[in-house]
Amino acid sequence: MTPGRGVKVVVAPDKFRGSLTAREVCTAVERGVLRVRPAASVVSVPVADGSTVDAALASGWRAVSLDTSGANGQPVRATYAIDGDTALVELAEVCGLAAIAATDRRPLTATTYGLGTLIAAALDQGVRRLVLALGGSASIDGEAGMLQALGVGLHDEYGRDLPPGGAALTALASVDLTGLDLRMHDVEVIVASDVDNPLLGPAGAAACFGPQKGASPGDIEQLESGLRRFSEVLEAGGTRLAVAGAATAPGAGAAGGTAYGAMVVLGARLEPGIALVLDLVGFPQVLSGADLVVTGEGSIDAQTLRGKVPVGVAYAAAQKAVPVVAVAGRCLLAAEDLAAVGIKAVYALLDIEPDPVRSLTEADRLLEDLAVQLALEQLPA
Repeated sequence: MTPGRGVKVVVAPDKFRGSLTAREVCTAVERGVLRVRPAASVVSVPVADGSTVDAALASGWRAVSLDTSGANGQPVRATYAIDGDTALVELAEVCGLAAIAATDRRPLTATTYGLGTLIAAALDQGVRRLVLALGGSASIDGEAGMLQALGVGLHDEYGRDLPPGGAALTALASVDLTGLDLRMHDVEVIVASDVDNPLLGPAGAAACFGPQKGASPGDIEQLESGLRRFSEVLEAGGTRLAVAGAATAPGAGAAGGTAYGAMVVLGARLEPGIALVLDLVGFPQVLSGADLVVTGEGSIDAQTLRGKVPVGVAYAAAQKAVPVVAVAGRCLLAAEDLAAVGIKAVYALLDIEPDPVRSLTEADRLLEDLAVQLALEQLPA
């Protein structure tokens, strides 16, 4: 066939949970497109929990790496990104669930302490704006560990420091802010998250996300009690931390309640994660001259419509009048639902490989084949 003119394709997916990272999705799509359009320019912008910093670095941000501790206290090498006086710190980079084997998940004691050390390191760089990209967390500690790493004292009734984890919060008696890193007072903190769950209750951090982090029903009750106690002490009447309705605010339950702690103690504001991240990495500029955007995630379903990556990418592309298609492991939405959010079509692995096991184990090859198909059908001649 005639390869046609050089076209520009922007690939901006989420991960395919259980099979491919966002970066691997980008690579497979690029291979497929180039098989039929070798003159094409393919620009990858991986957007997922654990890939936000990657996207920033690819767009010119500076990497800063350091040794710190993960959710279980294990040594980890983590990286954050800096652009001017803004730092982008990603929770999944240091306290992420993906880095912990299913047999080693410890929801009662998992901590965000390492996230706090990353933030302190960013403060050492003189940043004045801090963006916390949430998602993919292993912990349900309400950001208690992060606050402790920044100098906040969390004490039991005997004045002892609480041990790591959300379960320990049931013993919280007092909060001492006198040790909070003074530099935090001069930093604007923004929490980027696409989760709208509150801190507590059946849709809260423990009940909704506990099972995927390894929490049993008994663990969930304990974690719920810990988060409730945490909010009671932080929001006690008369304290400067009494942020009205913070525990019930949409998004407070993000990343095991990390958003809640940031709101109440650090004065953070919550913003839709995908929109903010796309703006930070210069996605509108990347779209310049593009003929097609390919987005996607493992399962395109009702949750997708709640502001997840494909919808955010489609909205941004619509502002530049660039058509959007998606790739997925499976698609459970009707064509009219997709059209309503700006997605022309979805190419799903299960459409070409109905065996769900093979669609996972052979996802890389299958996705490349799908990319060939979409390039033939969607790119201009």
